Amino acid sequence: MDSPEQALLTDLYTAFNKRDIPTLLAALTPDVTWPNGWEGGVLHGREMVGAYWRRQWEQLAPTVTPTAFSTEADGRIAVTVHQVVHDKTGLKLADHTVTHVYRFDRGLVTEMEIRET
Repeated sequence: MDSPEQALLTDLYTAFNKRDIPTLLAALTPDVTWPNGWEGGVLHGREMVGAYWRRQWEQLAPTVTPTAFSTEADGRIAVTVHQVVHDKTGLKLADHTVTHVYRFDRGLVTEMEIRET
């Protein structure tokens, strides 16, 4: 049976692939910490994360599909994802598997980390 966090994350990947920023941002704490996997660095807060996604989607067409979930010893949820990224002309730029690790606070995502696999 899926945990509430796993169900939320599954919905969030669907929202990401649909480019549904309001749904995505509603699931983040106001002071969320998020990796900037495209440009580098770390983002802080919903507004910065939303702006990052908008910039990214102007240039790229990523699709991220969860393939496995696990709970780490510290309670974080690790999600193995298949990530395919195309540019706006349709050229495939990336097709690989990575792990996204999420920390939750009162049902909202407070932190995300990307681990290359």
